Amino acid sequence: MPDGPLAGRVSVVTGASRGLGAAVAKRLAAAGSHVVLIARTVGGLEETDDAIRAAGGSATLVPLDLAELDTVLSLGPSLYERFGRVDALVALAAELGPLNPVPHGDLKAWQRVLDVTLTANQRLLTTLHPLLAAAPAGRVVMATCRQADGRSPFWYAYATAKAGLETLLRLYAAEMAKSTVRANLVDPGAMATRLRRLAFPGEDAASLPEADSRAEAVAALAGPDTTITGDLVRLGQ
Repeated sequence: MPDGPLAGRVSVVTGASRGLGAAVAKRLAAAGSHVVLIARTVGGLEETDDAIRAAGGSATLVPLDLAELDTVLSLGPSLYERFGRVDALVALAAELGPLNPVPHGDLKAWQRVLDVTLTANQRLLTTLHPLLAAAPAGRVVMATCRQADGRSPFWYAYATAKAGLETLLRLYAAEMAKSTVRANLVDPGAMATRLRRLAFPGEDAASLPEADSRAEAVAALAGPDTTITGDLVRLGQ
């Protein structure tokens, strides 16, 4: 593995094919961590991997739809068999779904948003917990957004899933308070990403910061120097 402050660590990043996930994965790899890249889009994963390797880093690609919850549960044993450890989980993948009034929501779309944005993260904690708890400095970072406060009409399934995710993460942090694991939420704020374009199609993307501008702060939360736990860190406010 490369030299650097994170040398020897193994970091799992979801949503690593584009946007903030790809940017954070590159930062972690540049600091010496081996990065396990998870996303549905194989081409995007390969682009992230190419950039990491071109900069002297190392990565492993895991093409996976996080809605395949049984497959998500198999990650922990597979990663233990290959690496013997996992030091950080950075969960940045999410499914926006349709924006519509609550009474008019489609059940199939609702279920997929909750599966990818909430339930898959619970499954990730389930399968990776033994490795994170055994690590000298296990770290968990999960992305949320301001819509989780329930004050943004029409955000329907996405806001509900993010609100649930905030509670899930805080519960896990409280349960692990006496351990070496630190778990935190991050709200990266508005960025020029695909999900943002889907949510705000009329917005001028050129007016927004690139995801790379938030990557360093998110990557820092996944590092061993982070001491806070159970917190929500808001960026770009």
